[in-house]
Amino acid sequence: MPEVLSAEARKVLQDEVTTLGNEIRVLKEQKTSPDLVKEKVAKMLELKKKLGEEQKPGKFVIKCPKGTRDYGPKEMAVREAVFGTIIESFKRHGAETIDTPVFELRDVLLSKYGEEGGKLVYNLEDQGGELLSMRYDLTVPFARYLAMNKISNIKRYHIAKVYRRDQPVMTRGRYREFYQCDFDIAGEYEKMLPEAECLKIVDEVLNKLDVGNFYIKVNHRVILDAMMSVSGVPKQQFKTVCSSIDKLDKEPWEKVEKELIDEKGLTKEVTQQLRRFVLFREEATDLDDIQTLDKMMEIEALRTNADFKKGTEELKVLFNFLSLYGVTSARFEPSLARGLDYYTGVIYEAVVEPSEEVRKTIAEGAAKENQDSGEASIEGQGLPTGVGSVAAGGRYDELVKGFSGKKDSVPCCGVSFGIERLFAIREAQLKCKDVPMRTVATEVYVASAQKNLLEERMKLCRSLWDSGVRTEMAYKRNPKLLDQIQNCEAKQIPLMLIVGERELQEGVVKLRYIKTREEQDIPLATLVESIREALLKA
Repeated sequence: MPEVLSAEARKVLQDEVTTLGNEIRVLKEQKTSPDLVKEKVAKMLELKKKLGEEQKPGKFVIKCPKGTRDYGPKEMAVREAVFGTIIESFKRHGAETIDTPVFELRDVLLSKYGEEGGKLVYNLEDQGGELLSMRYDLTVPFARYLAMNKISNIKRYHIAKVYRRDQPVMTRGRYREFYQCDFDIAGEYEKMLPEAECLKIVDEVLNKLDVGNFYIKVNHRVILDAMMSVSGVPKQQFKTVCSSIDKLDKEPWEKVEKELIDEKGLTKEVTQQLRRFVLFREEATDLDDIQTLDKMMEIEALRTNADFKKGTEELKVLFNFLSLYGVTSARFEPSLARGLDYYTGVIYEAVVEPSEEVRKTIAEGAAKENQDSGEASIEGQGLPTGVGSVAAGGRYDELVKGFSGKKDSVPCCGVSFGIERLFAIREAQLKCKDVPMRTVATEVYVASAQKNLLEERMKLCRSLWDSGVRTEMAYKRNPKLLDQIQNCEAKQIPLMLIVGERELQEGVVKLRYIKTREEQDIPLATLVESIREALLKA
């Protein structure tokens, strides 16, 4: 029998496990030698084994897996409201919806997400001879769906969970399991019109949700290619350099430049020239988007580059369309370099800047989640708490062709909302304002003032349910009237029907407005009509 550990010894072991776990995360982020990481992991597993020997049979830690969370009724009420706003916008713009499997053949997802994304795909064990992976996003499955069903024109939305084998940072809204809300337009159309509508939807949704200050960064992949070509970046390194440039919204240039030199093999001369282009807006803060593009065109090396000229012309058309749609939140950002392989044209990303109070509330909630799950969140320490990107997308004209094998592809353009981050903002805003949240949609609560009236309450409920009125009642045979009223107030149910002996004799029922506490008798013969009128006033 193993020696029973004292509480003090157990605490020491638990602290060692936590410390090792933090060290392993840091080593992975720094891309240290795999052998050193394996050594640390083996040591941590050995310590966990010692702790496990002390657990009684059937005992285990009850918690959510790392990078996931539960959602209670209040959280789900906020989530459904956010979903409702987004779906309403999608439908307003004429989209229809589809669904696809939560996992795909591994070959479908392979090599579609670039250098960084490819490392984050969850692979499943071999099942019946098929190599499968959890979907990383909804775009690649959509492209597979188009190719498989030979669809060349569709405007669709898709809301579903996706999975990423990432290091979760709750304080930044980064999870391993989360929802995406996608809107895509597939087909041949007037240049820049689909992009303009996608950006209009982003602007529309974020304004409707009242998330606070936000802006939409816009760039073009051929402009990125032109800047790298002119800077002297070898063509075969364009994609890998893009993945580094894409980190500029999280890390300073000095750190990105060090990665470009030490890991990507670029020279200081090349990185300095690249810096001049990707950080161009820092030198031209007083210029609008068109003026910035024109200013960059004054640089001879860019002016004579065909890719840069093409990208500039298309962005000017886009910004003109956005002006017609009343979108003022979009701005040209040459440092935006979406790290995915499949974008071929305009790319964009919406960033929210929550108030300091909202940031603090999000951080406190995330810290509690980390504590409840037993995880240390070293990634968020010393860094500004926020939610960052809440929507992103772009044009991907070649992705469908990769599945169909046909010469002609299906041009596509779309945008994806990160629902978890939008949800975190809305939840924090409501907490800051101390706004009570309804978790039920009940419109009428049927109550009784005396005993032995269960059957009468049931009859009223049936009548209202059959008429489409959201109704509930107490499940006790003889509930106290005060308890019923308090339950109604706690759930913020607007109306209460009270039945008693007098009401039964007179063929009426008492209607109570919960908010104002006003009461009136209404005839049972016109019950439903009276309730509908009362709901308009409540």
